[in-house]
Amino acid sequence: MEYVAGMPPIGLAVTKDLERERAIAALFDEHHLPLVRLAALLGADDAEDIVAEAFYQLYRRWRRLRSADAAAAYLRSVVCNLTRMRIRHLQVVRRHLEHGLPPIEHAASVEVEAVLRDDQRALVKAINDLPSRQREALVLRYWLDLRERDIASAMGISAGAVKAHLSRGMASLTSKMEERT
Repeated sequence: MEYVAGMPPIGLAVTKDLERERAIAALFDEHHLPLVRLAALLGADDAEDIVAEAFYQLYRRWRRLRSADAAAAYLRSVVCNLTRMRIRHLQVVRRHLEHGLPPIEHAASVEVEAVLRDDQRALVKAINDLPSRQREALVLRYWLDLRERDIASAMGISAGAVKAHLSRGMASLTSKMEERT
């Protein structure tokens, strides 16, 4: 093995890169589809792109993770944040378009349509009509079955705020679904 001052031996660096590649590949196999579903349920019309970006960010920041076990939580957090940023961006674009240009219709991607079943469309529409924080909290809790502290971590808020978002979101969702029947 060749050694350069201040750098790990070359063989060790190659081994760590191979370990990272294997770990990320295993994470991709296990979490890709659930993350696409998460992004779609949070309102992303480009869920596949968001998940791809999340895995790219994980790849770039792998060495900064406190442990490999934190990677799945990191991916969920990145997907939530990227979805929130894309939705905000679209809102800004739409506001600008309202000042003279015709609005652009955003069709859901084929991936998003494939993820959602027909029997879920009414529920998903009701969830999409919720405020974004309530929607995120409900999806993380009831779709991914996360605990309140994990939801708080993914959303970057306190556990008390998670409880409030869950309570308000469930009340609103219940009301909307009851109106439908």
